[in-house]
Amino acid sequence: MIDAGLIARAAGAVRAAEAYAAEALSSLRARVAGASLDVEQRAAHGYAWIDTAVGGMAATLGWADAASARGEAGEGERLALLIGLGETLAQLAGGLPIGPNELVRPADLGTADAAAKLVADPAVSWFLAHGNTAANRAALTALLAGGQPLSDRFGDELLDTIRDQYRRFTDDRILPFAHQWHLDNALIPDATIAEMAALGTFGVCIPEAFGGLGLNKLVMCIVTEELSRGWIGAGSLGTRSEIAGELILHGGTDGQKAQWLPRIASGEILPTAVFTEPDVGSDLGSLGTRAVRDGDSWRIDGAKTWITHAARSDLMTLLARTKPDVKGHAGLSMLLVPKPRGTETDPFPADGMNGSEIEVLGYRGMREYALQFDGMAAPADALLGGEEGQGFKQLMRTFEGARIQTAARAVGVARRALELGLSYATDRKQFGRAIVNFPRVSDKIALMAVDMLMARELTYAAARAKDSGKRCDIEAGMAKLLAARAAWTNADAALQIHGGNGYALEYEISRILCDARILNIFEGAAEIQAQVIARGRMAGGN
Repeated sequence: MIDAGLIARAAGAVRAAEAYAAEALSSLRARVAGASLDVEQRAAHGYAWIDTAVGGMAATLGWADAASARGEAGEGERLALLIGLGETLAQLAGGLPIGPNELVRPADLGTADAAAKLVADPAVSWFLAHGNTAANRAALTALLAGGQPLSDRFGDELLDTIRDQYRRFTDDRILPFAHQWHLDNALIPDATIAEMAALGTFGVCIPEAFGGLGLNKLVMCIVTEELSRGWIGAGSLGTRSEIAGELILHGGTDGQKAQWLPRIASGEILPTAVFTEPDVGSDLGSLGTRAVRDGDSWRIDGAKTWITHAARSDLMTLLARTKPDVKGHAGLSMLLVPKPRGTETDPFPADGMNGSEIEVLGYRGMREYALQFDGMAAPADALLGGEEGQGFKQLMRTFEGARIQTAARAVGVARRALELGLSYATDRKQFGRAIVNFPRVSDKIALMAVDMLMARELTYAAARAKDSGKRCDIEAGMAKLLAARAAWTNADAALQIHGGNGYALEYEISRILCDARILNIFEGAAEIQAQVIARGRMAGGN
């Protein structure tokens, strides 16, 4: 039901929004001329959100166009396109949320004239009048409540089959148990991990020559999204394998690839990423953990924190300073450090290594730890690629994939929040009717569906950019920025729909809210993503 005329009008609105984003970038360049980008951080991050919002519009248009070409764009898809573009354009013109209590307005960037030009564009003004209307929101919610979800098909047999396979697995093996696992602060059961491994979860992007599936980042997004819909812990378990696999595949020696990649792909080896240190945060150049040669091995000393799945892992990808006299990134190296897998009674049996659990609100199933290294030994061949001083560069090559995967996790969480909110609103009756029929509830559900959709399509666009072989740190940052916000706002809206019950631990939405909150923080906080986007565009990035 999306005709060529609507696609053409939407394309015109996207072009106008892209022109507005270009004006915002020009304004930002003028503001920071001769000064540090940090001085104009608010304007820089505001621009980054504008760019991200416009990217979400373009990706959603691409989804609608493709679905229409396949004959799969029904009334729900038409309404979602109208609402998504209409609301985004209104925010660009009036005030775009960049944080829980922060807005960026055209006047803040010196783009008031450009915003007026945007609003005057015929396609834009049409969407402002006919896009995110109360009638459209009510109609979309009615379709969703009637069992007509928005299309998530690709029209590609392999991709659609993989989604269906992981959706069934999540419905059968994750969703019925995830909330109790969360309440118990339990590790994801070994049996469940074995089932995930049998599906190929840990080797999606590892080449077939090393025992993996040899597929791409788009497939990785689908797998991660569907598992995270069941529980973010399940969707996140593969992230460590993804990071380790990419580090070793692109930076390892032939021997390291042969030793580790097949065992990671099979799930025999569960890796953990050991990068973050206390009081360092995103300033990796200030890392202090040291690794020095000690005879035919390495000796590791220092402290790490926020290390996910540290106890039950078998391999640490550990960033340490191997050149103590070299400051900054140039003194860092990446080491592949094997360790014995811990147990509940003895979580860290390795000599020279100890740890304590960091108790957290959500994001459970793997547990978080603060680690101490006091002379832990690593083998002589632990140095990734056999070359010192390359650790930061090696790690940076994984950031794009990790952030895209985090965006996919956020999409899965956002989708589950939508499912729970819609189900509760349909079943719950007040004053003689289901609360889904109340406008404020209906509005929330419609916008939850559209926010999830736009974040999902921007995430897929970033994955496709990565799969094309181009540098895509900007696209990855945009995907994570938008998807993390969608996860949080959807979780918050769904809990509000639940009312007081949503605050009760027995209701699943309480877990979703806790899980959603971390997504704006790890793999680079929202502020870091905005900085990456603005800096990249300022430097002429596409």
